Amino acid sequence: LKLQFLYFIGEEKKKKKMSYQSSETKKEEFRKYLEKSNVIDALTKVLVTLYEEPERPEKPVEFIKKALGGPSQSDYDSLRMENEELKEKLTKMEAELKSRGDEGAAQES
Repeated sequence: LKLQFLYFIGEEKKKKKMSYQSSETKKEEFRKYLEKSNVIDALTKVLVTLYEEPERPEKPVEFIKKALGGPSQSDYDSLRMENEELKEKLTKMEAELKSRGDEGAAQES
């Protein structure tokens, strides 16, 4: 019984060690992936740029998004408004086209 218990403890330690190695391996693979795809370089450059800013931005996340080439919140809001305006315009034009089509069909009769 004592030998079985010691064997069980030994197996549990092996599992934990394997799990730890697996976790470390995954972390290392992910780090290599980030390096290979230049993510680390891009983030480092952005953070250095943020650090070197004479005045800290009120919204650092917006600063980082913009530095990485993403749209700012104002860009997003502007595009959303433009999209709504274009949808309204399209609806009006479709209605106008339909009414013209109805008028043309009535004239042919």
